[in-house]
Amino acid sequence: MIKTDVCIVGAGPGGAATALKLSHLGIACVLVDKAVFPRDKICGDAISGKATMILGRIDPGIAERFEAATDMQTDIWGIRFVSPNKKVIDIPFNTEYDTKKDPKPGFVSRRIDFDHFLIKEVKKRDNIRLFENTSISVYEKTPNGYRLSNKAKTFEVDCRLLVVSNGANSNFSRHHAGLEKDPKHNAGAVRAYFKNVKGLHEDGFIELHFLNEINPGYFWVFPLPGGYANVGLGMRSDHISDRKFNLRKGLLELVKTHPKIKGRFENAELEGKVQGYGLPLGSKKRVISGGHFMLVGDAGHLVDPLTGEGIGNAIYSGYIAAEQAQQCFEKNDFSADFMRAYDVRVERVLGKEMQLSYRLQRLMARPWLVNLSANWVSKNRTLIDVISQMYADMEVRKKALNPLFWLKLMMGK
Repeated sequence: MIKTDVCIVGAGPGGAATALKLSHLGIACVLVDKAVFPRDKICGDAISGKATMILGRIDPGIAERFEAATDMQTDIWGIRFVSPNKKVIDIPFNTEYDTKKDPKPGFVSRRIDFDHFLIKEVKKRDNIRLFENTSISVYEKTPNGYRLSNKAKTFEVDCRLLVVSNGANSNFSRHHAGLEKDPKHNAGAVRAYFKNVKGLHEDGFIELHFLNEINPGYFWVFPLPGGYANVGLGMRSDHISDRKFNLRKGLLELVKTHPKIKGRFENAELEGKVQGYGLPLGSKKRVISGGHFMLVGDAGHLVDPLTGEGIGNAIYSGYIAAEQAQQCFEKNDFSADFMRAYDVRVERVLGKEMQLSYRLQRLMARPWLVNLSANWVSKNRTLIDVISQMYADMEVRKKALNPLFWLKLMMGK
């Protein structure tokens, strides 16, 4: 029996960030994962600047070491949108950027590399006990916290505070915290790795293609080091069901037959298989804590509804969970009411952003509106600048939901 103040189940970005922040706060913890690192994780591999910002808050050296590891990540400076009517619009994250001097606003890194990088940072900390190849299947509530064990009861942990960060299929989230799967607030996606895809942007812009054939989903191409690209297709779960759409088949058909895409893949090589995964979207407000526990990242349904990016939100929520843990120990209060401060803070820094993304997601599902917007934006540099500002400025993003805002821009006011 291992006794600890904090046990974190799941050592992906959210769990690792929680452990690292706790470590720097002087709070020892146990970190458990069913896998042995390095291990692959099916994902779009995009890492927003939010992720490196929070890692830098935990320890500036972590962010610096990741940015210096150029063999495992590609710098991303913007997004290339392709509308259903074939308009191509490049939106930089910063309107005037210098790839040699400016802070890097985003990255693409294979999860096998990024997660292993974080685990190596975890292993540097003396007050984090990491247990790999250990699957937790039993969660028992005790008067003072939780008792966890594997199925055979050969591994047991007693903790005062449980942090659950074991992903979209978390048993605890579903059966203990009550976070049901809602098809309107969940997405399915497939990902494949291709080498030698033609026509990638020279500054590493990620590509989002909104095509009539897959509406209301989107096709993506994210550049990776070594001439590779993460290529995928995503769609909300209720639409997949309604259309009886096969994502794997749809992805392969696009790269082989779509007139605007197939030429870029004529010499491309598929590495491995097309693999699928689920995305629990943060478009529905949920309770993500309770007496003696908190849910972090995908386990708390914190994936951005528009972009599908979950790494940044997982790391941010892990950071908040660690600071909430510190408050719990200082006040010796682990009640559901006291823990609600975690939900409030996550809602303040992530929830509003995800609600805005959800509203934009619903607008993007209307091809005529996307086409109209693309026609406007392609002819107006001011609009491109405004959309660029939306990446970092929540107030601009809020204004973008008001049709009058765009009308004034079009009229030059």
